[in-house]
Amino acid sequence: MTSRLPTLFLSHGSPMLAIEAGPAVGAWRELARDMPRPRAILAVSAHWGTLKPALTGSDAPATIHDFGGFPEPLYQIDYPAPGDAALAGRAAAMLGDAGFDTAVNPTRGLDHGAWVPLRAMYPDADIPVVQLALQPREDARHHFRLGETLAALRDEGVLILASGSLTHNLWDLVWGADENDPRVPDYVRAFQDWMGGAVLAGDAETAFGWEAAPGGRRAHPTSEHLLPLFVAWGAAGGGASRVHAGISEGALAMDVYRFD
Repeated sequence: MTSRLPTLFLSHGSPMLAIEAGPAVGAWRELARDMPRPRAILAVSAHWGTLKPALTGSDAPATIHDFGGFPEPLYQIDYPAPGDAALAGRAAAMLGDAGFDTAVNPTRGLDHGAWVPLRAMYPDADIPVVQLALQPREDARHHFRLGETLAALRDEGVLILASGSLTHNLWDLVWGADENDPRVPDYVRAFQDWMGGAVLAGDAETAFGWEAAPGGRRAHPTSEHLLPLFVAWGAAGGGASRVHAGISEGALAMDVYRFD
């Protein structure tokens, strides 16, 4: 009998976490140790956006280095996890049955929002990974419904892992500033506390109105790094615990949530 897996929301921070492990990386690794080993992973990353839901269908998804200006060793990292075309087809059928116009992309690889945390959690790259795209023009409720539609995969040994950032305003970065640094803008903690209250209370209706939250629009000038949270939440329906809540580079709240 397959154990029901939790769903996860990870704040993935800078790509440098792939080579300079910080506290959030430790939290990711601990999660992997504490969960049953998944047979496959459905990853949802802030860094793949489409007009309609899409899934990767490649048997060998490439490692995409979708960033610039970082040290050369970062661009040499390969995460050669296999794909799972059958899982992509199963998820596409589930979404189609729920009324979503869904596509499978046979060539798209895994971006750093997916492979950076996965490399820390499952360094052998031996678990098949399928990535699901976000729809940045759609709202939080749409993404919650995506998660609800795919919830049954949790009973089939599939880990739904959503990767974004609880706050993400690159204009406000303060390099080297962690949660103890007085230079952290007040809105970062204000939004972190507000969203944390809604998630831990299971109050999705309140969270759907995140733009009106304290610091909401400054925390997320664009929504793509917050939307993965709602996919993970929708796939579980509630039962959240906050595994980590640090701050990186002044403006990136690194919260990690596990939904059971």
